[in-house]
Amino acid sequence: MDDEEPLCARAIRLASESFLAGSGPGGQNANKVATEVELRVNIYALRLSPPVFARLRKLAGAKLAGNGDLIVTSKAHRTQDANRQDAREKLAALIETALVEPKRRAKTRVNRVGKTERLKVKKARGAVKAGRGRPSASDW
Repeated sequence: MDDEEPLCARAIRLASESFLAGSGPGGQNANKVATEVELRVNIYALRLSPPVFARLRKLAGAKLAGNGDLIVTSKAHRTQDANRQDAREKLAALIETALVEPKRRAKTRVNRVGKTERLKVKKARGAVKAGRGRPSASDW
């Protein structure tokens, strides 16, 4: 296996294509010509690192079958070639997104003034809520 081959190119090389007839109502050719493209790639065969694998599984969602096949479909265009290109672009975009490591969120620190302000607002809200109760006999 060539490790220098880009991941997207390897995924497209490993993908199997099948063509389906378009679903739903259509015109002259919609129900006769199989223009819808379905790409299937086994994500286990891609040999991804564990963090990238986890991100890809999360991104794929319902597109991921139980046996590890990632299923990408395209039926937006009228020709097989255009749909094939669109499905390959969708697959590449999904993999590229999974390769990007998300930025870690920097923890924010509240200064002394912010803390006292927050506590003051909490006291005020507590006083408002305490005043909503049923009046006691000493309030008469």
